[in-house]
Amino acid sequence: MSVTSRYQDAWESFWRDASDEPGGVFWDAEPALTASVHLALLEPHLANAGLPFVDVGCGNGTQTRFLAGRYPRVVGADLSAAALGHARHADPAGRADFRQIDATEPAEARQLHAELGDANVYMRGVLHQCEAADRQPLIDGVAALLGESGRAFVVELSEAARPVLMGLAQGPAGPPPKLVPVFSHGLAPAEVSDAAVPDYVRSAGLDVLASGELPLTTTEYTPDGARIELPSRWLVVGRAG
Repeated sequence: MSVTSRYQDAWESFWRDASDEPGGVFWDAEPALTASVHLALLEPHLANAGLPFVDVGCGNGTQTRFLAGRYPRVVGADLSAAALGHARHADPAGRADFRQIDATEPAEARQLHAELGDANVYMRGVLHQCEAADRQPLIDGVAALLGESGRAFVVELSEAARPVLMGLAQGPAGPPPKLVPVFSHGLAPAEVSDAAVPDYVRSAGLDVLASGELPLTTTEYTPDGARIELPSRWLVVGRAG
């Protein structure tokens, strides 16, 4: 299956309107607070750190560029052509390779695996933004990219994040400025139960190798100057055998 046109159109319009300024997007925190922290949890579980690395749902490529400074070959994959335009603009040296890919479409994931071989995967905050019917196909696509020896780091907002987001959206001053376009483009996060994510992983034939909880850092601040952090759960997944 592939994603709906409504979903793809929403992301295209969001990224067309998004700022190129560092930190201009709500969830686009600097890698020192995001990918760097996540890699410290993933790397002890990597079967082969020399495999290509795929950043699934890479958006404007902030985390992808960080990965490209650590690994020999990095591919940023996203559904949105507009997002990839931002990503390429911010990477004039071409350290990463950016591809427009619908990771819920089995043939596209298999085609990238045929090109790269087994790969390690980074996926931050993608499932909760998917339509419900796309979530299992997305994890199936990750499984296709991993092959037999790849490992993936998957981090998603937990159930506890929804009341935090709704509180921000409904506050007396209205939602924080960087959260406004998320809602206005129809990208308000859907709720994914904490139990569902490992179920998707197991249904894809993968094993949960490690898991835990972390705050997901954003680029936005509360009126009193505190950085907004959202509760999240992370998993390292792969084939244990």
